Amino acid sequence: MLITRRLEFDAGHRIPDHNKAGDAANGMVMDFSQVKDLANIHLVNEWDHAFLAYAGDKAVVDFLASMPGHKTVILDRVPTAENLARIAFERLDAVYRDTYGNHLQLEQVRLYETPNCWADALRTKLD
Repeated sequence: MLITRRLEFDAGHRIPDHNKAGDAANGMVMDFSQVKDLANIHLVNEWDHAFLAYAGDKAVVDFLASMPGHKTVILDRVPTAENLARIAFERLDAVYRDTYGNHLQLEQVRLYETPNCWADALRTKLD
């Protein structure tokens, strides 16, 4: 069982010998800026401000195609939060593992549909 309580704080800190690739000697797995950059390159930039449509929903796909310049992403699955989380996991898994030879293993992707509704794709549930 997994339970979550979200708490937030903001604080300044300094890592004296910080290098962007991360330094395991300092307890860093991967720099958060890298996590963000890779997610943006391989997923967020494509989906952000787009209409995510299921390829099998022909009426919607045809309608969106009739609108010049409309940002549409055609998916092989119905774009439920659960399916979007799975797609995101599948796309990002190799990206984080293979980048910079760090051999990381993505464990979870959480995709928010609204601030109060989300889906988690977990490695244990995907393998």
